Amino acid sequence: MTVPTRTHRPTPGQTVGPFFAYGVEFAKMNQIAFPHSPGAVVLGGTVFDGAGAPIPDAFVEIWGADADGAVPRSRGTLRRDDHTFTGFGRAFTDDEGRFEFWTRIPGAAPGRAAFFAAIVYARGLPDKLHTRIYLPDDADALAADAFLASLDPDERRTLIAARTPEGHLRHDIRLQGEDETVFLAF
Repeated sequence: MTVPTRTHRPTPGQTVGPFFAYGVEFAKMNQIAFPHSPGAVVLGGTVFDGAGAPIPDAFVEIWGADADGAVPRSRGTLRRDDHTFTGFGRAFTDDEGRFEFWTRIPGAAPGRAAFFAAIVYARGLPDKLHTRIYLPDDADALAADAFLASLDPDERRTLIAARTPEGHLRHDIRLQGEDETVFLAF
């Protein structure tokens, strides 16, 4: 069998963004849990560029386990019914680079600390960025988590959310520079 010779060079990758709502926006997309329902919590933060400026046209997706640490298998992510917890949400950043989700606190799988899986899309990126947002509540679980243990203390700090006085979660994402968030290779 003869392998054909390429006659054209591969097209270079395109950067991600800017984003338009068409095709990615849906009603209540940041409401993984119905706001103010029992157990609902706000997870919010700001996406910053390498110079420390907020990014007003990024979007963030998160996936979280249910309270038992199991991945939800319920259908209905794109058509919220205000009752079913699907674990998935999407939020655009506002003019100040802030994003916000209504969600539930995920349970942890055995031997792991509880976290949200997150993906960031922003202009200028050649591809989306994968990261994690860990809960700050269980210091022993954070210390025992194999992935977190593989990082130095400054890197670990970029992945752990903080509790607000209201009991919600705050987590900023820094794409480059000082305190750059740790991103996972996929």
